[in-house]
Amino acid sequence: MRNLNPRNLTRRSRWLVAAGVTAGATAVAVVAGLLFLDSGSDPDKARALTADEANRLAITRFRNYESGGRSVRITVPDVAGGLVVTASVDFRAKLAYGVIRGEGRNSSSDGLVQWSPTVVTVAPLADAPDQAPVTPPTTGWSSRPLQANGSALDSALRIALGLGNDRPDNAQLLPQNGASWLGQETLNGHEVVRMSGPGARDRPGTKDTVHYWIGTDGTMYRVQVTVASDPQPVVIDFDTQPFTPVKPIPHAG
Repeated sequence: MRNLNPRNLTRRSRWLVAAGVTAGATAVAVVAGLLFLDSGSDPDKARALTADEANRLAITRFRNYESGGRSVRITVPDVAGGLVVTASVDFRAKLAYGVIRGEGRNSSSDGLVQWSPTVVTVAPLADAPDQAPVTPPTTGWSSRPLQANGSALDSALRIALGLGNDRPDNAQLLPQNGASWLGQETLNGHEVVRMSGPGARDRPGTKDTVHYWIGTDGTMYRVQVTVASDPQPVVIDFDTQPFTPVKPIPHAG
């Protein structure tokens, strides 16, 4: 991986301005209308990002893309009990594959899952494994469109795919669009800064809808959003298990 120290990127500010993209805007815009401010945040402690912090946020999705893919654990709230998706995400191919299991509920939703920006393909299993087999089975799959709204699970899957971008975002625009510092923590042994993402410029009310936990080198370790249909947030944690390259499954009708 190339060295993308945030301080070094400061010297590339003209290039970043030319890129003209707001960090996290894709993820925010995709789920606009489904997300609200995380009820656990403390707006009284928020402050504007420093130049170094803005650069970390500007490169965090690019770091995911540059890595090729990362493992994730997606915790999705549900009135009948939560769902947990343990998966690998290929940010370049925009394809993910893993296991979905119920948490505090029955196992009716358990099985294997693969998804793209438009399609979710599932293979129900009565006894789903903790991790998906490296080579997906060739039978037992069925597909449906990835819902644009109304499903906390589909929103979470779509957000996960949107957390990689093929270029750094515009560090100078982030504070202008509402990105802010929320605190400093230790998360799974990593020193991280918690930041709120910017609002979408054409969608009022989207400020503070996404929170990021980002390391000193711009590595993303957690993303949290709140889905309108449930008071509990969707949480996406990274590197919770080894990453496995994603192999496309035979498309099922």
